[in-house]
Amino acid sequence: MIVNPLDALVGGNAKSIKKIYTISFPAVKRFVLQNKGNTQDAEDIFQKALLQIAVRHKKENIQIKSSFDAYLFTVCKNLWRRELISHKKRVTNKEEMEQVSEYVDDSCAIVEQKRQELFVEKLNEISGNCKNILSMFFAKISYAEIVASTDYNSETVVRQRVFKCKKKLTELIKQDTRFNSLKEI
Repeated sequence: MIVNPLDALVGGNAKSIKKIYTISFPAVKRFVLQNKGNTQDAEDIFQKALLQIAVRHKKENIQIKSSFDAYLFTVCKNLWRRELISHKKRVTNKEEMEQVSEYVDDSCAIVEQKRQELFVEKLNEISGNCKNILSMFFAKISYAEIVASTDYNSETVVRQRVFKCKKKLTELIKQDTRFNSLKEI
């Protein structure tokens, strides 16, 4: 019987949790090591992400529309980036140390994750053509390469299409009832 990873986390299914570690941890570790971290940092972030996902699933019964591994990696990536940002804000002078509340960090990470989920959901609602163009644009593929891999005639046409698709995506996001609660303060 295949166990839902979310239910395994909430229920404490050791066999399934071990499988999650085996499958997902290497990519997270690689990401953290490539981004100014060490193995201990990767383990801490991975554990924090699993805990955060379990708590959210228990409270909100979240549904993951992509693969669990991709979702977990995104949560870890967001947590690690937030950690790097908080390190930049900390004063290294021995006399002064800024106290960063872990609760605030976790709350910000959850809001950031919800923003990402809303973005992906609305990206999936726009037309296939717009989704394709924006996916290439967000992947930092040059306009010339987009022209070469699509039926568009010029970079100018691609730029106009990207602009219109971004505008449509922004409208969809702003029309969603969750938008106001997820806006930057």
